[in-house]
Amino acid sequence: MNRSTNTLSTQQIHDTSTVLRRIVQQIEQVIIGQRNAVDFAVITLAARGHLLIEDVPGTGKTMLARTLARTLGCSFARIQLTPDLLPADITGSAIFNPRELNFSFHPGPIHAQIILADELNRATPRTQSALLEAMEERQITVDGTTHPLPAPFMVIATQNPVEYDGTFTLPEAQLDRFSMRIRLGYPSSSDELTILRTQRHQHPIDTLTAYTNAQEIIAIQQIVQHVYVDPAIDEYVVALGVRTRHHDNIGLGASTRALLTLTRVAQARALLGGREYVLPDDIQAVAVPVLAHRLILSPTARMRNTTVEHVVQEIVTQLPVAANRNGWRG
Repeated sequence: MNRSTNTLSTQQIHDTSTVLRRIVQQIEQVIIGQRNAVDFAVITLAARGHLLIEDVPGTGKTMLARTLARTLGCSFARIQLTPDLLPADITGSAIFNPRELNFSFHPGPIHAQIILADELNRATPRTQSALLEAMEERQITVDGTTHPLPAPFMVIATQNPVEYDGTFTLPEAQLDRFSMRIRLGYPSSSDELTILRTQRHQHPIDTLTAYTNAQEIIAIQQIVQHVYVDPAIDEYVVALGVRTRHHDNIGLGASTRALLTLTRVAQARALLGGREYVLPDDIQAVAVPVLAHRLILSPTARMRNTTVEHVVQEIVTQLPVAANRNGWRG
């Protein structure tokens, strides 16, 4: 097994994994009964990605974003997307100063570290596209001048999958910018009772303090890039992508960028699990939230009410995993 020269030390793995797990524990003090969603949010952050949360109102989408920002000690901004919102309302604009006879840039809410883009599909396509450069390039351009965004930078967008009146469907180019799409769902009855009792007099987020800071998160994001990916894992990921492109129920398969994202998110999951190498389990665990929103079902599959999540899970289940020459560890 030929490893990269940037091999991570055991201490680095332990320390980084401890920080990530502690972040998860902090968030779980507020977001109760949603361990998978919390894990995915933290993994997306570590992978330097963006998160799309699709669920009905009142399930904790906004609170998850606020809690993540509070735990990280990062700046937070909420952008409530509406049809009348303009791109300049997000990016900021140059305003004329009559005293100095020049234009000065006034930054918009996108210049925070954790952004909540609430009900993204209610914004017009023009306003939605204003997020593209910010999410991909981590910078915005206003009147020909480029302004870098703070690091770490993460967009958590939400959309309501039930109410479609007055909404604009997100184009594939916009969806592809999100590393993962998740759904929170309703908590169990026991978790819901806990929420009712613990939040009756005070919300847990009011007493939550920052556990880490921006510089430590940036360092973690750099460490994720050096988590080892065996050539057999690369071959498995490519095989997954090829299978999506030739599946009878899929009209548009996974792009190369989707496979790169799948690998990076798996690296982050491995690090959360305290490993310096990626296992097939990591790929399989994140395949649905990473790939499902990037694929388009065939017309026949839509007529049969087949879900894209079911198709991706079927592919993952049926595709054999080739072991590396030394066998998988763990």
